[in-house]
Amino acid sequence: MSRVCDLTGKKVISGNNVSHSHKKTKRKFYPNLQKKRFYVPETDQWISLKVSTSALRTIDKKGIYAYLLELEKEGVKVL
Repeated sequence: MSRVCDLTGKKVISGNNVSHSHKKTKRKFYPNLQKKRFYVPETDQWISLKVSTSALRTIDKKGIYAYLLELEKEGVKVL
């Protein structure tokens, strides 16, 4: 199962752990992903998505249908 947001495309990035002596070792930064079911009243169906919490905030602000239409205009293939 990949750790990629279905809507925003956020994914794992790499960086360094930096110790007190400034020695660096590789590490990963994971996006905060949540599995969530959304009801879309315009199409009268439920959809399951793996979304980042920042995408959830945007959905709360704009609504799921408006956000999906906006992503579709930008060329993001959602469904």
